[in-house]
Amino acid sequence: MEIKGKVVYQNIATGCWGIVDGNNGKWRVTNMPSQLQKEGLEVKVTAEKVEEGFSIFMWGKPIKIMNYEL
Repeated sequence: MEIKGKVVYQNIATGCWGIVDGNNGKWRVTNMPSQLQKEGLEVKVTAEKVEEGFSIFMWGKPIKIMNYEL
Protein backbone atom coordinates (compact mmCIF):
# COMPACT_ATOMS: atom_id res chain seq x y z
CA MET A 1 0.00 0.00 0.00
CA GLU A 2 1.07 3.60 -0.54
CA ILE A 3 0.68 6.23 2.19
CA LYS A 4 1.26 9.98 1.90
CA GLY A 5 1.32 12.04 5.06
CA LYS A 6 3.25 13.71 7.85
CA VAL A 7 5.59 12.06 10.32
CA VAL A 8 4.55 12.29 13.98
CA TYR A 9 6.12 11.18 17.24
CA GLN A 10 3.87 9.78 19.93
CA ASN A 11 5.25 10.08 23.44
CA ILE A 12 3.54 6.91 24.67
CA ALA A 13 5.46 4.56 26.99
CA THR A 14 8.89 4.34 25.28
CA GLY A 15 7.68 6.46 22.34
CA CYS A 16 6.83 5.53 18.77
CA TRP A 17 6.96 7.06 15.28
CA GLY A 18 4.00 7.18 12.97
CA ILE A 19 2.45 8.79 9.91
CA VAL A 20 -0.85 10.65 9.75
CA ASP A 21 -2.26 10.58 6.22
CA GLY A 22 -4.48 13.13 4.44
CA ASN A 23 -7.64 11.39 5.69
CA ASN A 24 -6.41 11.54 9.31
CA GLY A 25 -5.54 7.83 9.18
CA LYS A 26 -2.96 6.90 11.79
CA TRP A 27 -0.18 4.48 10.89
CA ARG A 28 2.35 3.29 13.49
CA VAL A 29 5.65 2.48 11.81
CA THR A 30 7.47 -0.51 13.28
CA ASN A 31 10.74 0.17 11.40
CA MET A 32 10.95 3.97 10.98
CA PRO A 33 14.21 4.80 9.12
CA SER A 34 16.35 7.39 10.93
CA GLN A 35 16.13 9.68 7.85
CA LEU A 36 12.35 9.97 8.45
CA GLN A 37 12.47 10.58 12.20
CA LYS A 38 11.59 14.27 11.96
CA GLU A 39 8.28 15.56 13.33
CA GLY A 40 6.15 17.13 10.56
CA LEU A 41 8.21 15.73 7.66
CA GLU A 42 6.05 15.08 4.58
CA VAL A 43 6.63 11.58 3.21
CA LYS A 44 5.33 9.06 0.71
CA VAL A 45 5.92 5.46 1.73
CA THR A 46 5.26 2.02 0.35
CA ALA A 47 4.34 -0.20 3.26
CA GLU A 48 2.72 -3.45 4.28
CA LYS A 49 0.50 -4.15 7.27
CA VAL A 50 2.07 -5.91 10.22
CA GLU A 51 0.20 -8.45 12.33
CA GLU A 52 0.97 -7.98 16.00
CA GLY A 53 -0.20 -10.19 18.81
CA PHE A 54 0.22 -7.47 21.44
CA SER A 55 1.62 -3.96 21.60
CA ILE A 56 2.00 -1.43 24.41
CA PHE A 57 1.16 1.33 21.92
CA MET A 58 -2.54 2.05 21.55
CA TRP A 59 -2.08 4.33 18.55
CA GLY A 60 -2.39 3.67 14.83
CA LYS A 61 -2.38 0.60 12.63
CA PRO A 62 1.05 -1.09 12.55
CA ILE A 63 2.94 -1.02 9.25
CA LYS A 64 6.42 -1.86 7.99
CA ILE A 65 7.99 0.57 5.49
CA MET A 66 9.34 -1.13 2.38
CA ASN A 67 10.37 2.05 0.46
CA TYR A 68 10.01 5.81 0.88
CA GLU A 69 10.32 9.21 -0.82
CA LEU A 70 10.78 12.60 0.78
